[in-house]
Amino acid sequence: MKKVVSILVIVLAFTFNSNAQDKMMNKAVKTIALEQTKGEFTEKGLTVSPGTYVFEISNNHAAEKVGLVLVKKGDDPSKPENHIKTAYVTTAVADGKTEKSNPTTLTTGEYLYFCPLNPTPQYTLTVE
Repeated sequence: MKKVVSILVIVLAFTFNSNAQDKMMNKAVKTIALEQTKGEFTEKGLTVSPGTYVFEISNNHAAEKVGLVLVKKGDDPSKPENHIKTAYVTTAVADGKTEKSNPTTLTTGEYLYFCPLNPTPQYTLTVE
């Protein structure tokens, strides 16, 4: 009886694990690659569809270190509590390097992106 229960538990565990993996595969994480040069992003605005994204930031001799701030349009970008923290790169991007953010879910609307370390203008990211 103990063997039957053990086998049943193992089969159920594999079934739930497979279903969870299938659901994760349906929510593919896409990449938004952004390059910074001195005082600006080379991508001056973007339009993407709703989904989950990783931001990949490249520092093309923009500054010693750069980063990314993403804010919902209409929120005060000078207030850190309004920043979408998952969009921050996990490590400041050193000169000549590329770093990534954590996965960030974007819903329909407009966002602003900029870098305070390499002071850039605020650019619009539209999700539609």
